Amino acid sequence: MDKLKKAFASKLLKIKAIKLQPNNPFTWASGWKSPFYCDNRKTLSYPELRNYVKLEIVHAVLENFPEAEAVAGVATGAIAQGALVADALNLPFVYVRSKPKDHGLENLIEGELKPDMKVVVIEDLISTGGSSLKAVEAIRKNGCEVIGMVASYTYGFPVAKEAFDEAGVKLITLTDYEHVVAEALETGYISENDVELLHEWRKDPANWNK
Repeated sequence: MDKLKKAFASKLLKIKAIKLQPNNPFTWASGWKSPFYCDNRKTLSYPELRNYVKLEIVHAVLENFPEAEAVAGVATGAIAQGALVADALNLPFVYVRSKPKDHGLENLIEGELKPDMKVVVIEDLISTGGSSLKAVEAIRKNGCEVIGMVASYTYGFPVAKEAFDEAGVKLITLTDYEHVVAEALETGYISENDVELLHEWRKDPANWNK
């Protein structure tokens, strides 16, 4: 797995999916300020890399969740990846909105899940884990069993690990913060000073830059 995490981190850096802006921090949905951003959705624009991500997620599902009967993507970042994976596995696909649609059927889950289905959730990125676990909750309320989640990337924050443990959700990721930073330093994408700043931010991201 470490070999995969290193390889995928390298591929993300090559397409400049990793952005570092210590002087102009990004603001996340959670309100956190961050000097670092991973936009792995850029992989969708590169056919060879898109296929690589699809196959690696498929392998992760087959290895860790072979009993999966359906695939759910978390909107909006993992809709495309989830659909690609479901197609490769020949399984039903749904996606979970962040909030119910405000017109029509007012669906939270788009697509059809049958009661008691075993569902694997696909996510593009894990930060605090909040939005990902809301999707899990929606699927469970729909009468299905979430057997696990596969994400392309995680920042690996303790708050996310605690949330996933508390929710009883097994999380598998293709790469993570440690491997991306190590690969970025090794290839000269960032400097030692950048690494110090990133580690400082990661210790207390909720209060960094306040």
